[in-house]
Amino acid sequence: MIETPHDLSAYHVQIQQALNNPFLRTALGNFASAYKISRQKAFEGMDLQRKRAELASAKDEALKHLPELFERFRQQAQAKGTHVHLAHTAADACRIVSDIARENAVRHIIKSKSMTAEEIHLNDRLEADGFLVTETDLGEWIIQLRHEGPSHMVMPAIHLSRQQVGTLFRQVTGQPLDLEDIGRMVKVARSELREAFLTAGMGISGANVAVAETGTIGMLTNEGNGRLTTTLPGVHVAVVGIEKLVPDIDTALRIVEILPKNATGQLITSYVTWITGQTTCSTNPDGKKIHHVVFLDNGRLRLAQDPVFSQALRCIRCGACANVCPVYSKVGGHTLGHVYIGAIGLILTYFYHGTDNTRAIVRNCLNCQACKSVCPVNIDLPYLIKQVYRRVLDDDREKPIKNRLVSTFMKNRTLFHSALRAAAAAQKPLVDASKGVIRHLPYALLKPEHHFRAIPALADTPFRNMWPSLRYRLKNPTHRVVLFVGCAVDFVSPEQALALVKLAIAFNVQIDFPQRQTCCGLPAAMMAEEETAVDVGIQNLEALDAERYDYVLTLCASCASHLKEGYPRMLRGKVAPVRLEELHRKIIDFSSFMVDVLAIDSDVFEKDGKRTAYHAPCHLCRGLGVTEAPRKLIDLSGNTYVPCPEEDVCCGFGGSYSIEFPEISAAILNQKLDHVQQAGVDVLVTDCPGCVMQLRGGMLKRDEPVPVRHIAEIVAERLKLSQKPS
Repeated sequence: MIETPHDLSAYHVQIQQALNNPFLRTALGNFASAYKISRQKAFEGMDLQRKRAELASAKDEALKHLPELFERFRQQAQAKGTHVHLAHTAADACRIVSDIARENAVRHIIKSKSMTAEEIHLNDRLEADGFLVTETDLGEWIIQLRHEGPSHMVMPAIHLSRQQVGTLFRQVTGQPLDLEDIGRMVKVARSELREAFLTAGMGISGANVAVAETGTIGMLTNEGNGRLTTTLPGVHVAVVGIEKLVPDIDTALRIVEILPKNATGQLITSYVTWITGQTTCSTNPDGKKIHHVVFLDNGRLRLAQDPVFSQALRCIRCGACANVCPVYSKVGGHTLGHVYIGAIGLILTYFYHGTDNTRAIVRNCLNCQACKSVCPVNIDLPYLIKQVYRRVLDDDREKPIKNRLVSTFMKNRTLFHSALRAAAAAQKPLVDASKGVIRHLPYALLKPEHHFRAIPALADTPFRNMWPSLRYRLKNPTHRVVLFVGCAVDFVSPEQALALVKLAIAFNVQIDFPQRQTCCGLPAAMMAEEETAVDVGIQNLEALDAERYDYVLTLCASCASHLKEGYPRMLRGKVAPVRLEELHRKIIDFSSFMVDVLAIDSDVFEKDGKRTAYHAPCHLCRGLGVTEAPRKLIDLSGNTYVPCPEEDVCCGFGGSYSIEFPEISAAILNQKLDHVQQAGVDVLVTDCPGCVMQLRGGMLKRDEPVPVRHIAEIVAERLKLSQKPS
């Protein structure tokens, strides 16, 4: 039985074990890099966004009618000789399959890869009932021999090296093997499995889709074992999640078209198998195969009616959410999941395997939006993960102290800002002024795992205190904007806002800064403190008064994304819709404002600037969909943009994530900084003050650090003297 830590202390032990596995990190890292390229090629020439939207809509429509679709499938399939069952629980499904085997005097059972069978721990039940069970997918057979669960939904043994597999095969088969000879290992596996195919009395498979109008199940596989499992034995049982039901073959073919491309970057899998009713089987007395389809509910029918979580049932099990996850690439599926792994696993584990198995793993999410960006059915995975976390907190009836503190301080803007000012005053004896970082105190309070970066000091004077002396009025501005400054810029890095003010005056842009604005509320939302996030959201909506301005401008990608995408969902029904619409329409990031609105010309900047690397903040490139403007702005400003590998991969900050999971944050950050230093650049820039803190803090720990700046700073520095404001 798969075991998942039930508390953070035990979970951190497991995390460290995964991080100490160099092969795992190398294998997953190489796969993640290769996957992005192959996926992009697979979808070339396709309108992927349209196809994703259409498939999501089709799945949503099917989920509304699962009982009716089940009944249509049952009628069509049973008319063709198939026995159809509905198992309401995992235990029911296991019992049904075991009974089928017993009724048909089966002793040996073969299985093809099935995540649904893994979900219900079918092998454990069948073996306890006295049956011999053999997995026939190579990866599944390997992990069965190791008594493990899959570490990836599509590639279950991706965590193992050839040497580990070869050693395992030596032990199991007794044959001498060259641990570098993969071809020989595959031949040994085929030889061992061939006897299982020929002697098994029953085959068990899953299904990727079930077509109600014809009573057909469809399977996509890359090994011939799937077809052999369903055709050679006299009995075939398909165990299928009821959410796999679709009304017609057209919907099924949409899944077949997109699944392999999104899963592995293949245009199509090696085998696409359709099974309708009984097929010929010469070994059975009547010449017909005994065919059963067991549909699994296990909470799915109730989940399909949930207004928030029903979208999780759109999942077509492509595994792409793990493929692009920076956390998964460091610790693997045995650490980032229970049975189901990756982002979707953090959600489904709660519904299929309970609070205890969810409590620790659900917190291990950076909210980098990478999973959401590649989901083929547009599941808002980061949002659902936080909603699951909220349910876990409610189940446990005890909130972490950080949640209580965040809620108390953020709801009261005066208290929050006063506390930050008091902290700025108290820290002065501990600050290294030359670097702008804290020297000692947090290191005494925090564990050694947190020492991977320097911790920034709070600014002596926050931007909001500077503003009265900076306030200006232009007679005929080209644009009037309201600045949402964000906590990090306001209280840690006001120099970033000062750079913006200089540029705004130079380009005849009127900036207003309402002092009643407060934290955007994203930290509260990430801690599942939704009431607090709503409270501060309403405060900001009133303070910004977006209707009066051309744009709501921000220097923080995370703030911008939350205001633009989070507020409409979070505040719907709580404020006037027109106010949300105005904010959504007018929110803009710094780079887009400079490039797309002001259309700045390179002639106003000094030339021969610095070789500049760029880190794309998650909430800018994925949350807001802004990718080209920052890179173009670097070149326009007289600097030279130098591409680096994986610029759009998260830096590992994630707000409080880097405090809660410092070992993973450090691993992600160091890979990012390695890429930058290997590029031989003069400076690293980004559009997010949180990313600046993470990247700069990590760089300062290195012997030859590359300076880290906000992009607004390097643009302001390159203004020609004639263009600079007096």
